[in-house]
Amino acid sequence: MEEAKKPERYKEPSNWKGYVIPCAVALLYGAISYYFILPPINVFSSGFWGWLMSVAFFYLLGIIVIHTKNGRFDTKDYKGMDYKIALIAIGACLVVLVLGAIVSSKLFNARRYAGLIKVDSAVFEEDMPETTNVSNIALMDTASASIIGNRTLGSLSQVVSQYEIGSTYSQINYHNTPKKVANLEYAGFFKWFQNRSNGIPGYVMVDPLNNSAEYMQLNQAMKYADSAYFSKDLKRALRFSYPTKIFHKFYFEIDEQGNPYYIVSCKTPHAGLFGAMDVDEVILFNPCDGTSELYKLADVPSWVDIVFDGDLASEKYNWYGTLSGGFFNSIIGNKNCKRATNDYGYIVIDDDVWYFTGVTSVNKDESNIGFILTNARTGAYKFYPVIGAEEYSAMHAAEGEVQEKGYNASFPSLINVGGQATYIMVLKDSGGLVKLYALVNVEKYSVVATGQTQQEAMAAYRKMLEKNGISVGTVEDIPKTVITVSEVRLVTVEDMPTVYLTADDGKVYKGYLNLDESLILIRTGDKLSVVAESTQINDLYTIRSWTKE
Repeated sequence: MEEAKKPERYKEPSNWKGYVIPCAVALLYGAISYYFILPPINVFSSGFWGWLMSVAFFYLLGIIVIHTKNGRFDTKDYKGMDYKIALIAIGACLVVLVLGAIVSSKLFNARRYAGLIKVDSAVFEEDMPETTNVSNIALMDTASASIIGNRTLGSLSQVVSQYEIGSTYSQINYHNTPKKVANLEYAGFFKWFQNRSNGIPGYVMVDPLNNSAEYMQLNQAMKYADSAYFSKDLKRALRFSYPTKIFHKFYFEIDEQGNPYYIVSCKTPHAGLFGAMDVDEVILFNPCDGTSELYKLADVPSWVDIVFDGDLASEKYNWYGTLSGGFFNSIIGNKNCKRATNDYGYIVIDDDVWYFTGVTSVNKDESNIGFILTNARTGAYKFYPVIGAEEYSAMHAAEGEVQEKGYNASFPSLINVGGQATYIMVLKDSGGLVKLYALVNVEKYSVVATGQTQQEAMAAYRKMLEKNGISVGTVEDIPKTVITVSEVRLVTVEDMPTVYLTADDGKVYKGYLNLDESLILIRTGDKLSVVAESTQINDLYTIRSWTKE
């Protein structure tokens, strides 16, 4: 009887295929995936380790394909060192990701997370001067800006057929005036292919105060954009120029001459391997010629407005507010724990854009214990201990004032009206268009005033304060002007009875009859001592004295 033949053990191939092909597979995958995924070559990036692990996996896959016999790969038969190295590489990347996440966690680094920022206490009335004309408040949100911007672009048939407005409107301070700007993007691959040599011809600038937009034509077109392809793709061009930088956010801005730039924030960890990421450097990228410059945070030019985005600013304050007493206190005791509300508005102060958001106790979220301002360029924080209604309560109060119209309130900003902390917001219809302005007292949010213009809402709010016995602080110190009326005209503007007074010096003053019925009694020749906001047509706040001729 013949002895049964033992299965022949698989012998590893001795030719070059067993080594070259797995390396070629890994290198080919690594090059292609890097071109599209664009991970930073940086050990402090979890994305880098994930990409490296995928390259090692494809190297292992190449080994398995080469050494597969009769449709199967037997790890017991194949003992090649390259196979072990591939497994070790995959395991090492996985260990780094897991251990890196653990050692970078808030559990072991609570004070590092909390110590990223310093928050200075400030006095509301001292830091925020009284507002008589809301010219520094960007009340328009991105949704409303998009509607106005698209309407403007739609009137330019040659442009709108090839381009579309980017989805993000950056809030900037342009010549001491708040603006929202958005770059144009190619409307798809074929539109890019047709226009790639010409580039993107301009951008859209929205005025959030006047609810208007303007298309700005560039002298030199933008060749780099997020919607471009291959070497002109914005992120790819940045990655190839800065292969080790961990990019955070990209913001489109313009300098004081109207030249376009992308502001690119770069992050580094401050806890463990991946934890407490914060912005330390900024890249200014010129999309017209592809040039760029890297700045340390302290050296960023003053015209740049957005370095820290509002989400990061709120997140860092939440780390500070919840982790200053340690990790376990943030979970169990919550002693002195506080956090920012989940949205933010914008304020322009001294040529800088600041984020505004309320601060509430983690245990009580129906009222604010104060609010913070965060400088969007420098990352500085200020805390103001103003107790009152949180923003969403104020928004509901404003909506309730005109509930029959079904308007929705935008997230408010904060102003000082006669020493009173006041929320200011817009009310929009279902189509996203601004219909009314509203002011709500922070400490007493039942005091609500609305108006079709900012000036009308402001005047109505001041009268509401007086009617409710709330001191209007420094209003008495506002300079008064004595005028002699040479002409009186009563007209209706958007269903609002409005009185226009022309003084003998030619200046025109405007008042609203529904706010002050005594305006109807003014006649030519009357002398008035008035408090008014200085604009092209001066908006009357009040008449201090009145002499009949």
